[in-house]
Amino acid sequence: MNVLIIDDEPGLRHTVSLILGEEGYEVATASDGEEGFAKAIELKPDIILCDVRMPRLNGLEFLERYKAQDGQAMVIVMTAYGGMDLAIQAMKKGAYDYIPKPFSPDQIVLALKKAEERESLRQEVTRLREEVAIERRYREIIAKSPAMTQAIEVATKVARHPSPVLITGESGTGKELIARLIHTESDRASAAFVPVNCGAIPENLLESELFGYVRGAFTGADRDKPGLFEVASGGTLFLDEIGEMPATLQVKLLRVLQEGEVRRLGDTKSREVDVRLVSATNKDLDDEIRDGNFRRDLYYRIAVVPIHLVPLRQRREEIPLLVHHFVDQYNRKLRLSIEGVDADAMRLLLAYPWPGNVRELENTIERAMVLAEGKRIGENDLPPHVRMPVSAMDAPELGEDELSVKKHGAALERRLIQKALERTGGNRTRAADLLELSSRALLYKIREYGLE
Repeated sequence: MNVLIIDDEPGLRHTVSLILGEEGYEVATASDGEEGFAKAIELKPDIILCDVRMPRLNGLEFLERYKAQDGQAMVIVMTAYGGMDLAIQAMKKGAYDYIPKPFSPDQIVLALKKAEERESLRQEVTRLREEVAIERRYREIIAKSPAMTQAIEVATKVARHPSPVLITGESGTGKELIARLIHTESDRASAAFVPVNCGAIPENLLESELFGYVRGAFTGADRDKPGLFEVASGGTLFLDEIGEMPATLQVKLLRVLQEGEVRRLGDTKSREVDVRLVSATNKDLDDEIRDGNFRRDLYYRIAVVPIHLVPLRQRREEIPLLVHHFVDQYNRKLRLSIEGVDADAMRLLLAYPWPGNVRELENTIERAMVLAEGKRIGENDLPPHVRMPVSAMDAPELGEDELSVKKHGAALERRLIQKALERTGGNRTRAADLLELSSRALLYKIREYGLE
């Protein structure tokens, strides 16, 4: 820690500097309050040792001026005059502690060690309070970059209104988390939040899932069943991957949004629904509209308030925060005691492009924690494609020691899977066909490479 000594006695400054230097402190000195104030502002020390009686600016005046400038260092006053009265005055003005002159080397070192412990505890309490505040308000959303901070600000602002929201961004960027934030910050928070993945439900079932059906509407419909619009009435319906919705259902969805009513399959009457709609997609809907795959009038209905989430590679400053969050989360979930990530591993995590975004990072940290031998995640605990992010498709030049088929084969396979998923807009069945894999094998490899 850095210590600034302010005292008009050259001998005391020299002696205390030697004592603290031997204890590992970095020490600066000043001969009076004016010089001390200037150095305190410039150097921003962790601890200030300040005499009470000094020329030009005494210790109490220094404290007043320093605190008025929002000085953050802990100030310990040293006094041989006035005893406790001056010490109490100093502590009322913001001093952390006092030490009477003359003092022994042990006394001055003990005073600083106590200050260090208190500062460490204060920082830990501050960190925990910030985490609790984030957990309460944003749950698992970590936001430090301007782009994510702005996205959260827009989400919390629009939450108070019923306007439809469209959240865009690559897979794994946290679109559902933002949708849940909108719900929990709205006056609908006590009602249902109903998520639907439009790309995961077969087309012939999606209509009945969304709108429901009555008994006898089709073979096997042996009872009435409300659709998810009715289930979400009074709350929020989250249509994830809305870009995958078939054209026939887009027409029916538009009618529901226009009229505020749904009609179950096989029914002759409509039912009113009061639903807040939040949609999400990893597709560019402008391109989909131009290609005739998405209705322009529906786009205008669902995208009254657009929110875009940038990929993790464009907000790398959040990676250490996310890593810390996931380590804490999986320590609790898996009953582990991993203390964090070492410097070499963090360097690799910061350098990797994270095509699977936050979801891939979470999977990587969970895997590394399970495999870690020590108390901290090391470089060798990370998967090969993170340690050596080589894309054979980019034809890299390889050195003599970089010819491992095993290492680069995994990187190439992961890249091919990623390309296939990008080309098919995330449709795993079509991607499996392109890759000449079974759907089951593709699902296994997606999980293995953290591409979920």
